[in-house]
Amino acid sequence: MEYVFRTDQLCKHYKHFKALNGLTMNVPKGAIYGFVGRNGAGKTTLIRLLCGLQFPTGGSFELYGKSSSSSDISAARRRVGAVVESPSLFPEMTAEENLRYQYRLLGMPDYDGIPELLKLVGLDGTGKKRAKDFSLGMRQRLGIAAALCGDPDLLVLDEPINGLDPQGIIEIRELILKLNHERKITFIISSHILDELARLATHYGFIDSGRIVREMSAEELESACHKSLKVHVTDTSALAGVLDDMALEYTITDTSHAETYGRPVISDLVFALADKDCKLISCTECEETLEGFFISLVGGGSNE
Repeated sequence: MEYVFRTDQLCKHYKHFKALNGLTMNVPKGAIYGFVGRNGAGKTTLIRLLCGLQFPTGGSFELYGKSSSSSDISAARRRVGAVVESPSLFPEMTAEENLRYQYRLLGMPDYDGIPELLKLVGLDGTGKKRAKDFSLGMRQRLGIAAALCGDPDLLVLDEPINGLDPQGIIEIRELILKLNHERKITFIISSHILDELARLATHYGFIDSGRIVREMSAEELESACHKSLKVHVTDTSALAGVLDDMALEYTITDTSHAETYGRPVISDLVFALADKDCKLISCTECEETLEGFFISLVGGGSNE
């Protein structure tokens, strides 16, 4: 597998605080990599190191095969676009003026690509409307357009849907998918809105206390998330006996409810319970969410 970004025991220390503590991660080419961790886990620090805004105190990383200690790392970073924490925009400028400024910063020879960029992010009809009058979702899309000015192969987004309304979330989601599918842009997306991230990500890295505790593909995550059947019966002791006979794992939650982690044939379950004078009142199929899986990995505490 080809990787665009890899780290090896990466560390970033601030006096007595270890923001990154031996972090190792691998971002495949073409992936939408969901970077998952609670506040203070080290997500933004890692993004700042990748973008060259800070420097590691230990370990190393590779960006498009170029080592972080190599003289070529600056050239590799030109293939990266980023929106870190919030878009850096000029509020008094229009969308087009903001992109023209970004083009000048990058030394782009002309502005021919700006109309296409504005159309791509859905801002081609904003005319003379200034950025300060944009909705939060429009500003976020303009920030992504600015990050795209250098035609990057990797786009890094730090909390891209934070604070957006449902329509804004949909617009950002569709834009990310479009850029990934049509332009083959690889994404690293840091987000705490995990259920929304699950609609996008092809790969995940779970970070806690400055370390990656698990990396996996979306398919591996789906397999790892527990599927269960919540059962409401008149007698859980009878249910326990039936599930033992079926060799199914289960948890009794109270005198009338249980959760089984297998897939019993419901008709067989009903008949077996009836033989023990127990009635099946209801059953509901459940699946563990990304949020539930994350909590099971790192616990329910806070780093703040």
